[in-house]
Amino acid sequence: MSSALFLVLLLSAGQHGGQGTIGCWTSCQRNVQDQALRAQVCQLCVTTGRADAWVLELGRKPGPAAQEALRLALTDPDWRVRWGALRAQAKARGHTETRVLADWVAEAPAKDEVLACVTAARAAANSSRSTASFLKEAGAKGGPAAARVWARRDAVREVLEVEVYSEQAVLRGDALAHLATFLGRSPARVLLEAMARRPESGDAAAASALLSVAEKQGSSVGRMLLVEAKPPDQSLINRLFAVYSQDLEKLQKALSSTDITERRATVQSLRRYGPLAQRELERALVDTEAQVRQLAARGLAESEGLPLMEAAGRKIRADGASLATRRVWLAVAATDKTCEPFLLEVARESSLPSDTRGEAVAALADCAGGGKRRFQVLSPFLEDAQGPVRAGAVRALAMPRSPEADAAVVAAFDDSAPEVVVAALGVVSQQRQLSLGETVATLLGSPHAQVREAAARALERIGRAQHVRPLAKTLQEDSVPSVRVAAAETLGLLGGPFAASALSQALANDPDSHVQHVARRGLERLGFRPP
Repeated sequence: MSSALFLVLLLSAGQHGGQGTIGCWTSCQRNVQDQALRAQVCQLCVTTGRADAWVLELGRKPGPAAQEALRLALTDPDWRVRWGALRAQAKARGHTETRVLADWVAEAPAKDEVLACVTAARAAANSSRSTASFLKEAGAKGGPAAARVWARRDAVREVLEVEVYSEQAVLRGDALAHLATFLGRSPARVLLEAMARRPESGDAAAASALLSVAEKQGSSVGRMLLVEAKPPDQSLINRLFAVYSQDLEKLQKALSSTDITERRATVQSLRRYGPLAQRELERALVDTEAQVRQLAARGLAESEGLPLMEAAGRKIRADGASLATRRVWLAVAATDKTCEPFLLEVARESSLPSDTRGEAVAALADCAGGGKRRFQVLSPFLEDAQGPVRAGAVRALAMPRSPEADAAVVAAFDDSAPEVVVAALGVVSQQRQLSLGETVATLLGSPHAQVREAAARALERIGRAQHVRPLAKTLQEDSVPSVRVAAAETLGLLGGPFAASALSQALANDPDSHVQHVARRGLERLGFRPP
């Protein structure tokens, strides 16, 4: 082998592992004796990375050298190489693959019996079928072949268990999945039975195998174990938990990463652990990134064995659930294709707190499919007796815009509930409705601090030079620090001599340190260097 080819094989191994490029190359070199034939077929290992690539190519090659290589391939340690040799023979003879397999199993001499039975068991399991079902239509020898495999089931089980505990991690998951299908039991049950016969030193391999199966089946190890666990299994499950706890400890640290991509990947990994990672998933449920929160919510739903919307409904209706938690689940529900009927049901549920109902209405803005009929859907909620519900409806009017929606937002400025006025200010700001600047400025005199603060912040986006004076007055006279902070931040953006003067006075005289900090920052933004 040239040094360049060896380097290619090493690089490929990182992607395909022992079953891929290097495994393919090794088996090809072992079974193909003819040098010229080797050169033709073994190179497929590099280009495809499939363990059986060279075997399938041999079936298209004439001559005794190719036939001898196929015969030797039937004794290869890798079952896929053996199965590939049978498939190649079937194609050459014009027979079905299962017929060639059944003939081989039924006629195999005693020394090759286990090898043939394992091949049949794994080929069937790879198609998610029992051996009997797989060989049912394999011709006259299908029944005897299936019976022979089942008669040697203990030997087949032993061979597959060895691979479950293989040093090559890439082999473990498939071996466990195949063994479970062959025995007609769950992967968790099969693994627990294997662990009972083996020392704790192999627990890491066992845990790895189940994790691999869970990932391929779209499940989680925690869920698989909870469904299967029985009281006598407690000590075995504790052994697995000990391994998974170490994994979770590492993943928990990654949840604190400043890299959003890493946090998303971490939550995806946590989903494979299901109920075992409940604490970590609940922590991710309050992440600052929406995608991370949504992934965490889906992971929690999966860990309970529930469809996403059913889990969301339970979490939203749970006694004692905080508004923050309910808000996250509503946001997740809004991403589902059945979001509108779900959110409307929550919004109409009078037994729920009004702020939760309002959040459900607001979430309709993120629910696909509303389109032109959005205003008609929201109209009843604009007249609701509860202020938070009306506020949610106003927030949902932000997009798409329509004459009716714009009129409803303006009307909301006169609502008696301050949260509705705040919602309208948020929409006007988001839509940059410059024509409403004067109306917004008058709300700086509202008796409600939350309205005054929202008005000051709305003027960040729709304010003009004429709004500097009322903002400066707010900064100088308002009794609520958060309102003065909002006014200072907006003045720092609008700029001008009067804004700079107001900020300088606030820096020198305001009793609140936060206001002073914002004033200083605003002056720096305007090009001044305050002492």
